[in-house]
Amino acid sequence: MSDDDLDAIVKKISESEKKTSGEIRLSIKVKKGYREKEFTPREMALKEFTDLRMHETRDKTGVLIFILFEERKFEIIADSGINSRITEDEWNDLSGKLRDHFKAARYLEGIVYVIEKIGEKLSEEFPFKSDDTNELSDEVVIN
Repeated sequence: MSDDDLDAIVKKISESEKKTSGEIRLSIKVKKGYREKEFTPREMALKEFTDLRMHETRDKTGVLIFILFEERKFEIIADSGINSRITEDEWNDLSGKLRDHFKAARYLEGIVYVIEKIGEKLSEEFPFKSDDTNELSDEVVIN
């Protein structure tokens, strides 16, 4: 992904978060490290969720999109506040859309689409409050 692609993603995250008290992050892991060979993408995403302190948001409204780029796999991890209001079918639908974009090698388009849809759902369930602050960085994490 180019610098312009990453800037577009950060901009989409920032735009989406202006309408919600939720927090969205994107973490891209280029490839598994030697010590990570036996971990599933889900296990890696859960660790990243914790490492990024996404579970510490005020209303438990953090969402992580974790991409294991070399393997073309991803996970979407949401905190308990969100999972109590968004169904598994909704998450599966979003994952399917992202998977379709990845299969067509439209990575940026897929990521931006999913961020936009997550932002829309978060704004319905967790609208912006007057005392909201941006609790987590909007920057893309690349390892």
